[in-house]
Amino acid sequence: MIIGVLHLEFRLHGNNSLKGKRKVAQSLKQKLRNKFNVAVSEVEAQDEHERLVLAAVTVSRDQTRVESLLHKAMSLAEAAAPAEFLYGNTEIFTSRHDPAQRRADLLEGGEW
Repeated sequence: MIIGVLHLEFRLHGNNSLKGKRKVAQSLKQKLRNKFNVAVSEVEAQDEHERLVLAAVTVSRDQTRVESLLHKAMSLAEAAAPAEFLYGNTEIFTSRHDPAQRRADLLEGGEW
């Protein structure tokens, strides 16, 4: 299983309220969810008016697909956000979990 995380940071120049920031964040999160079927959340700086930090996550069996999807999501976010794009980074995690081995461990009295 491949887990991909996209970290995005934006500067909202001239924004003086959390309500204005929330409007930008909700719009961008919805675009990413609709286009790429990723989970998106604001992960830092929730109380700052001019800084927006989002993370998008996807899971797949194919690392190439995860990398491609996150790259496209970053491009969309950079182009669609009505804010200055400051930073984008992707991280890929691999889980080598083997379900057959897990079942064997459980049958031998292992913990769930």
